[in-house]
Amino acid sequence: MLRRITRRGPRGRAPAGPLAHETAAPAAATAPAAAPATDPLDTAQEDRVRAVLSLGGVPHGELQDGVQHVRLRLLERAARGQEAPREVSAWAAVVASNWAMDYHRARRRQERLGERLAALHPEEPQEDGAESRLLSLAVAQGLDELPDSQRQVVVLRFYADLPVRDIADELGIPEGTVKSRLHAAVRVLRTRLHEGEVV
Repeated sequence: MLRRITRRGPRGRAPAGPLAHETAAPAAATAPAAAPATDPLDTAQEDRVRAVLSLGGVPHGELQDGVQHVRLRLLERAARGQEAPREVSAWAAVVASNWAMDYHRARRRQERLGERLAALHPEEPQEDGAESRLLSLAVAQGLDELPDSQRQVVVLRFYADLPVRDIADELGIPEGTVKSRLHAAVRVLRTRLHEGEVV
């Protein structure tokens, strides 16, 4: 029977060598590779964010910056270990709306209203396209005339389709305040529509 002979070093201890390292698997080789980061916004959510930004008066060329801001906010939440928002679409719409308001505080809009509307509605129905464009123009001009706080709730309620309760929760204001802002804004928009002889 063959016996394994171990070479002894000084004081009878086996010297450290290749055999001493063979039993330990390299940690780097066995550690699982980090999973690639996934996009926190799906296509529908990104389209919604773009619509909210555009209706909030952000020029077409600046929309991607707003989308990236929303995406970064979601990634920051994940990095801090916070749970994803219960309703990602609603949360993203509010963040986008806030970004649009910040944008207007920082600089004046430079693109014409018609270009923004064209980006939102690239394909108009032929049979009533002219009337639809006129209606959109009148509403958008009315939006431009609203105070930021009123325009924000209008965009979130009628374009992002958020319930009043969700808007109040996300903005941290009472539901009654949301309703009063909506009421005042709708009154201005109706006046704008009548002045334009659309209705």
